[in-house]
Amino acid sequence: MSHRRIPKRKAILAGAGAVGIAAAAILLPHANASQSESDSEVRSAPRTMSAASAAELVSELGEKLGEAYGGAYYDAEKQQVVVNVVGSNNNVVVEVKKAGAVARSVQNSTGELKSAASTLADKATIPGTAWAVDPKSNQILVTADRTVSGERWDRLETTVKSLGTGMARIQKSAGEFKPFVEGGDAIFGGGARCSLGFNVTTQDGSPGFLTAGHCGVAAEQWSEEANGEPIGTVQAATFPGDGDFALVTYDDPATQAASEVDLGNGQTVPITQAADAAVGQAVFRMGSTTGLKDGAVTGLDATVNYPEGTVTGLIQTDVCAEPGDSGGSLFTQDGNAIGLTSGGSGDCTAGGETFFQPVTTALAAVGAQIGDGGAANGGAANGGAEADGGAQGNGGAADGGAEADGGAQANGGAEADGGAAGDGGAEADGGAAGDGGAEADGGAAGDGGAAGDGGAADDIDGDAHDGLGQTG
Repeated sequence: MSHRRIPKRKAILAGAGAVGIAAAAILLPHANASQSESDSEVRSAPRTMSAASAAELVSELGEKLGEAYGGAYYDAEKQQVVVNVVGSNNNVVVEVKKAGAVARSVQNSTGELKSAASTLADKATIPGTAWAVDPKSNQILVTADRTVSGERWDRLETTVKSLGTGMARIQKSAGEFKPFVEGGDAIFGGGARCSLGFNVTTQDGSPGFLTAGHCGVAAEQWSEEANGEPIGTVQAATFPGDGDFALVTYDDPATQAASEVDLGNGQTVPITQAADAAVGQAVFRMGSTTGLKDGAVTGLDATVNYPEGTVTGLIQTDVCAEPGDSGGSLFTQDGNAIGLTSGGSGDCTAGGETFFQPVTTALAAVGAQIGDGGAANGGAANGGAEADGGAQGNGGAADGGAEADGGAQANGGAEADGGAAGDGGAEADGGAAGDGGAEADGGAAGDGGAAGDGGAADDIDGDAHDGLGQTG
């Protein structure tokens, strides 16, 4: 593999223009009980906690409760964890309350739901379908896109009914499930356009980044511009199968790759760590086509049957996305890296479902960690500006951040077999398509691609932007 040095680029992700999260918007890990309360009252009262703390608590309780565990979710309005409990064992309820969560009686255990999901995988793995456990309804939510009809619809409906009453339900999607191609502050390879997700440090200490796996299998080397000099080489990629992620290492080992997400207009969110998602958690997604969008996690361990094959272990959300947002960074307002945009259906006008590769799973698989891999070579550590104000690694985009001059970001989705889809989606054997798919020659565009001056597209969503507490 050849290694080429990255030319210096104008850095925009540091200094006075970079803004953090408004302190008032950050959730407390938990509320402190007054000294006047008794220990028993404190243990039984639901704790107020952040979504990150909720994810940790859910993981702990899931292991402790065994067959009585029916899943859990985060009530963002009350900032509490709700735990589903199966059966009448009072000791289980007491355990939940002692942990500071709310106990809720339900019908289906996690084990039963997983068994039902296995039945769906065996009998209803149909392109255009997806399913994930919805702990709020204590059911498996099965989604069928507009391509599922006739015999395929009948087979899906029959399989869902066979699971029994109250185990699963079907909803129809107006869109079509596909990996979202084009994307973010673009990177280019093999005639496809993708985007950078999060900058990482690899096992040997060199700088790299995560992106979508369907990008990694489409091309071995990636550039900041169409037909430009390569800046990174794919080291590992998974798609389809047990995820949708790829590790790309920068060809220049001295690359300064800051750990940030660029929101455009000189605003950034520092990324401090990777974290697991929790159902009900508020999240933000950044991509150059639709800018900054927000929403919530609606399901975990989702299975999606793309035309290219089945992908498992994804996060399901109601955050909208469109072709060009693929591979984009999914993160929280307090700087946790959550996911990489994989695909979905719909758009940011009509809405739809969007699926993300969990960052924690991707990092574990490739042996990397979130953070600046080039700081030891002279740059400012973990998201700081380069010493002389020069370009950040990979065009200045840290953690999926947009770059001045529309530089490349890594967050996106080319497709599994190399082609970008003709209609904005991934195509099994296609080449670069003409109608909204991955553009063979499409650079970061002035109108709709990565924006020319500021990196992220101009149409940043006002509400989501305000939700991050931006000040400048």
